Amino acid sequence: MASGDDLIKYVTEQVVHYMETPRAERKQTKASAKAQREHWMTRWFGVGAMSLLLWWRGRAERQR
Repeated sequence: MASGDDLIKYVTEQVVHYMETPRAERKQTKASAKAQREHWMTRWFGVGAMSLLLWWRGRAERQR
């Protein structure tokens, strides 16, 4: 495990990097990361739950 000095050095470097990055660039990075994320149902329950949901919705629409 890293010593306390190494941890403090790492955290300090991360904070300085964050502070030096322009606000617009940070917002753009956050937005692009959010856009690349999978849908919450797929992340939490996998593809099986999503396919079951799509099947169920299609079944309900066909009955109308």
